[in-house]
Amino acid sequence: MDEIDRNLTVALQLDGSAGLAELAKVAGLSVSATAERVKRLEERGVIRGWRADLDPAQAGCPLLAHVLAAVAPGREDLGFRKAMRRHEAVLECHAVTGAWTYLLKLRLADLGALDTFLNEELRTLPGVQRIETLLAITTVKETSILPVAPADPEE
Repeated sequence: MDEIDRNLTVALQLDGSAGLAELAKVAGLSVSATAERVKRLEERGVIRGWRADLDPAQAGCPLLAHVLAAVAPGREDLGFRKAMRRHEAVLECHAVTGAWTYLLKLRLADLGALDTFLNEELRTLPGVQRIETLLAITTVKETSILPVAPADPEE
């Protein structure tokens, strides 16, 4: 990614609704050249999609929980991954190192919804050996804006 692509990706993360004229100023290019750059970033998979950044409380899911899960390897592990991909409350699911197999980030309406998820969705999956839940009391920082690496000097 060159410096122009880097500048465009940073600007688009900050304001995904920015118009091409505004982005062209950031890029130092014409509007048509900027449109081509953005299209190329999409085609290369650098830009994975376009979506709104919603306030969790106003969207009805103010409760933030992280869950550590230990899952038996093999077929059960594949079933766990599939189930986590399907569940809308699971915002993130990461395979991790250490004593746990997975780390989940959940957004839910309330403690009742969390209890239902843990007892009816998670604990009932084959291979789930144990879980630990961490509730966020206050969110100090939550962002999806990535620290885009400096431009590659060879590009």
